[in-house]
Amino acid sequence: MEFREHEAIYLQIAAHVSDNILTGKWAAEQKIPSVRELAVELQVNPNTVMRAYEFLQNQQEIYNKRGLGFYVSANGAAQVKAYRKERFLQQELPELFRTMQLLEIGIDEIEKQYTIYKTGK
Repeated sequence: MEFREHEAIYLQIAAHVSDNILTGKWAAEQKIPSVRELAVELQVNPNTVMRAYEFLQNQQEIYNKRGLGFYVSANGAAQVKAYRKERFLQQELPELFRTMQLLEIGIDEIEKQYTIYKTGK
């Protein structure tokens, strides 16, 4: 995993875990890699992974079964979507609108590009 400089590593790890939940790689009620396993896989300190897991637990995307490890919440994918949607609408979309305004890009151009993206044409 390539880490970006402008965002805390634990948040990037949390996003990685969330991606696996959203794509169905880790299904609801499925055990996810242990803190130690993920730390080795990503070549980071286990404390960083633990911080990411605590963040996801606070978001109710995962939960801890004492002595057994962490599991995807029953509504984990819905929680991921809700969190990411709110973050997109509050943080990323205003930046997109600012860039559109600066570059004089109309919504029609965005819609055209989005259609191309969705259809692959």
